[in-house]
Amino acid sequence: MATKFPLWISIWFLATIPVIFWDAGYCFMRPRSMRGGDLHWIWSPYSLYQDIDYVYGLRAFENHEGFTNAQSFLNIVENLMNIAYLYLAHVKQSSIAPLLGFASIIMTLSKTILYWLNEYYCGGCSVGHNDLKTLVVYWIIPNGLWLVVPAFILYRLGKDIATSLRTVDRLEKKKVSGKRQ
Repeated sequence: MATKFPLWISIWFLATIPVIFWDAGYCFMRPRSMRGGDLHWIWSPYSLYQDIDYVYGLRAFENHEGFTNAQSFLNIVENLMNIAYLYLAHVKQSSIAPLLGFASIIMTLSKTILYWLNEYYCGGCSVGHNDLKTLVVYWIIPNGLWLVVPAFILYRLGKDIATSLRTVDRLEKKKVSGKRQ
């Protein structure tokens, strides 16, 4: 049974790789990447975002809050796993690719849920200052995308892995029962 590599999953990984590296670059290069920094031109959209989400803003940087960079470090690990998935799926055609993709997407989903829960449990300490329209357009929708798509990927890869495991299990049982005869 050949392993399937759904194109839409590969497109997600391929599309998010530069976004994740770009975001991590902003976080690791603060304050130079922030408004007024010499490298801000690379991350100019963050000029708006650092005021919407204080996790990315000056306050978090000045307070030496570690969450932003800790998450960014894990984003790099996740991204390397995404690259490895694409390589294993499309270059090597390896049956290991879905397992690596599954592990990577669990990281994506877990970190995103943690990010949302952090906001919930601190009473909106980083985004609660926004009006509803700003919050929805610039925080909920973009960050929600990182919940919805990974959830679908998790479901699909989990289903594919479970199917493969059931197939191997049936073959093993057939093999064992064939030896008894």
